[in-house]
Amino acid sequence: MSFEYFLTPFVAWLVCGVTKFLINCIREKRLAFDLIGYGGMPSNHSAIVSSMAALIAFKEGIDTPAFGVAITLAFIVVMDANSLRKKMEQHAKEINQLKNYEGPVLRERIGHSKLEILVGAILGTAVGYMIFKLFAL
Repeated sequence: MSFEYFLTPFVAWLVCGVTKFLINCIREKRLAFDLIGYGGMPSNHSAIVSSMAALIAFKEGIDTPAFGVAITLAFIVVMDANSLRKKMEQHAKEINQLKNYEGPVLRERIGHSKLEILVGAILGTAVGYMIFKLFAL
């Protein structure tokens, strides 16, 4: 296995995480360490899976079994981020508002909007392309 297949999702995760942190700091006008985690702009999950799908597409082509597996995984992750995790977010908000609820405060920022997913996918694709070009030298 080539090193770029290992490196690409890590770089996508790092670039997306730093971008998300900076966006949160600008929005909140403070160092927003407490907002690190799930949810927010851009989607880290979609950046990671799209970076690998993009790298495979650029390096091996879109007519390969590896690209088919990568794009299938990307669709599953993206659908999960927008549907299942958004429902979990709604449930957490409702549970936190219950008057008789005595448990811990649940994290309400879990899922992603379509825009957050799109920006994450664009960022991931860009990382995949940059890694492809870097290792092609």
